[in-house]
Amino acid sequence: MPKIELARVNGDFGFEATDENGHTVKMDSNPESGGQNFGVRPMQMLLMGLGGCSAIDVIHILKKQRQEVTDYKMIINGEREVGKEPSLWKDISLDFHIYGNVDEDKAQKAVELSMDKYCSVSATLNKAGAQIKYKVFVHRID
Repeated sequence: MPKIELARVNGDFGFEATDENGHTVKMDSNPESGGQNFGVRPMQMLLMGLGGCSAIDVIHILKKQRQEVTDYKMIINGEREVGKEPSLWKDISLDFHIYGNVDEDKAQKAVELSMDKYCSVSATLNKAGAQIKYKVFVHRID
C-alpha cells in the first residue's frame, strides 16, 4: 500500500507531501483563505493527476503501436460546483497535443482507451460526478 507523509513546512497551510520514494509535492491554500502561494492547491493536484495518469497511458499505447511521439503536451481546465461544500469538479476539459509521426486515428483511440478504460484518476473523477470532455490534436512532423 502506498504511503504518503505530509508535514506543515510554511505558514499555516503550506504543506509538503512525500511519497515512499522521497518525491515531494508542495501544497498550499489560496491567499484568500490564508495561504501564501507556497504550492499547488490540492484540488488542482487532482487535475494534474488526471493529466499525468492519462499521459502515461496514451504514450504507452502509442509506443506499443510503434508510433513516434516526439513531444506531448496537455491543457486541462476544470470548473467546480458553485456554492457547495465540498465543491467537487463539475466539468473538466482536456486538450491532448501529440507531436510526431503519429497516426491521428491511433492517437484518438489511445486517448479514448485511457479516458474510458485505463486511467484510474479519470474513473475516480467520473464516479464523483465530473463530466470529462477531451480533444486530440496531432501535430505531425513530416
